[in-house]
Amino acid sequence: MGLIEDARRGVVTEEMRIVAAAEGVTEDFVRRGVAEGHIVIPVSPYRKVKICGIGEGLRTKVNASIGTSSDIVDVDMEVEKARQAERAGADTLMELSTGGDFAEIRRRVVEATTLSVGSVPLYQAFIEAARKHGAVVNMEEDDLFRITAEQAKLGTNFMAIHTGINYETMKRLQNQGRHGGLVSRGGAFMTAWMLHNEKENPLYSEFDYLVEILKEHEVTLSFGNGMRAGAVHDATDRAQIQELLINAELADKAHAAGVQTIVEGPGHIPVDEIETNVVLQKRVTNRKPFYMLGPLVTDIAPGYDDRVAAIGAALSSSYGADFICYVTPAEHLALPTPEEVYEGVISSRIAAHVGDMIKLKKRDADLEMGHARRDLDWERQFAVAINPERARAIRAERMPADADACTMCGDYCALKIVGRHFNF
Repeated sequence: MGLIEDARRGVVTEEMRIVAAAEGVTEDFVRRGVAEGHIVIPVSPYRKVKICGIGEGLRTKVNASIGTSSDIVDVDMEVEKARQAERAGADTLMELSTGGDFAEIRRRVVEATTLSVGSVPLYQAFIEAARKHGAVVNMEEDDLFRITAEQAKLGTNFMAIHTGINYETMKRLQNQGRHGGLVSRGGAFMTAWMLHNEKENPLYSEFDYLVEILKEHEVTLSFGNGMRAGAVHDATDRAQIQELLINAELADKAHAAGVQTIVEGPGHIPVDEIETNVVLQKRVTNRKPFYMLGPLVTDIAPGYDDRVAAIGAALSSSYGADFICYVTPAEHLALPTPEEVYEGVISSRIAAHVGDMIKLKKRDADLEMGHARRDLDWERQFAVAINPERARAIRAERMPADADACTMCGDYCALKIVGRHFNF
């Protein structure tokens, strides 16, 4: 029995109890959310994972993506990235390597973390085809399904799978053109394969078989966003919406079959289109968990894209997005370092919290910080801070003569001056 079947029968599982306790909601709220497809809890029969609920009524979760590239294959560094992501407070991890020994890299990353680990199986399928047969377009269809099962057995418990790229989606893309091109690796691989072979996407045409594999291995299906915009001028275009509609229909089908589902959202969106994207996605998917990639709200800040994405993620969360994929400062420039992974997670966690202040009205921590600052209680401030280590280090580097104040105000601390006359 999978979680959906248990939830439909009225059974509250241990995983549901853990999520309810962590989120401050009732166990039956979680059970009903899982049964209706509004909440997912990624699990694995092959490894114990830190239980994490994603979806409606729960805290916005943050994913960190790591992985080698064709230029840099340093498995020790990827393991360190996994550790830094977990240390920074990521809720899940995606291992997206495109270089090196795929099985060995994933094995070591999975061993290094307690988090749920996601993947994109078609990366491996297409890249192995290029290595063995000279080009990604020579991939054998069966390899997509074989590799999906193999990755599941390594403990990969949620997967981004590009089911929504089909002939209809490609027509929309070809008819309209794009300012920023097609930026999804999965989207590019599958589109090239379809055009060269003049065949439909196997993940779409053989969707029932895909669902069988995912159900057997208890993998949560995250519907990949292969037509996402890579430039704000392409946001919310026809190709993106066509893929969303296909994925929404398939998500209902997978959920009916007992597979937990997430639907991914677009990557570059101007601020004034974020609410539209969230409302549309939630409406057409029947309120499935929404995994927002970023989003980046401007294209002109390379080196600071973690901050750009944090702006978009905060708004996305406030409007109802459930799951945020972080962005690092190295986005669009280079493979991130472990330090940049850490910074990216912190930026996205701040954004998720800001969104939850609106979406869930969760403001207790901010109230606690306000009181701690009013009372000049530095230890309480550090305890509430999203990154206590950094806050403590900055203060320690520039300690004031008056230990109650800070070197911004020094002798003229507003709180100390007013505190002599008012008792707040």
